[in-house]
Amino acid sequence: QVQLVDSGGGLVQAGGSLRLSCAASGRAISTYTVGWFRQAPGKEREFVAGIRWSGGMPYYADSVKGRFTISRDNAKNTVYLQMDSLKPEDTAVYYCAAGSGYYYERQSAYAYWGQGTQVTVSS
Repeated sequence: QVQLVDSGGGLVQAGGSLRLSCAASGRAISTYTVGWFRQAPGKEREFVAGIRWSGGMPYYADSVKGRFTISRDNAKNTVYLQMDSLKPEDTAVYYCAAGSGYYYERQSAYAYWGQGTQVTVSS
């Protein structure tokens, strides 16, 4: 069993930055894929970024490429999502997720989910 706690959300003006954190505990997740998803009001949850805990190139949705950076700190069992140049359309609840699936963008690849953290970007 893996527990994920995501944090770091808040209210920021357009063009600003936030860093989200996803702290993992429980069963070792060194072989897992970790991803960030988001869900805006009235919309489906969508993939944002993913990374393999063991390493390799991260993967991003086109809508955030060049603005968001996903990274991990193995010693702290924490994955981060640095969000720069934020836009009002980035407003959503952001969720981290972990699982053993191969395809980053598929929600079915993830068995464990955080509780979500709200990000609001004002214009």
